[in-house]
Amino acid sequence: MSRIINPDSAGKERTQLTKGIVLAIRELAKQTDPGPETRDLAAFIALALQAIHSTIEVSVAAWEKRGYWVKADKFRMEWAWAGTLGEKMKTAVLADDWGQVAMLAV
Repeated sequence: MSRIINPDSAGKERTQLTKGIVLAIRELAKQTDPGPETRDLAAFIALALQAIHSTIEVSVAAWEKRGYWVKADKFRMEWAWAGTLGEKMKTAVLADDWGQVAMLAV
């Protein structure tokens, strides 16, 4: 039986989500008044950051299986910001705190 290759890896998903966040931040910066589109963009950013955070453990699992504990912990620390920033953005969007959303988007 041959090896099964998954073209949709966690790293590829992280890259796509990061590019989507950059595009959403650019569109969010163009908004003058908070409206439905502004809320959708901010919500997308929050959800994408949380999705990025969820891909971290998938990437690290293979390294931990091989005993690369230091590399796994370093990778977790490098991407820890995504989970905390995503949670802050989510609470700001739900509270309609657009000043906080603007500060977090920067």
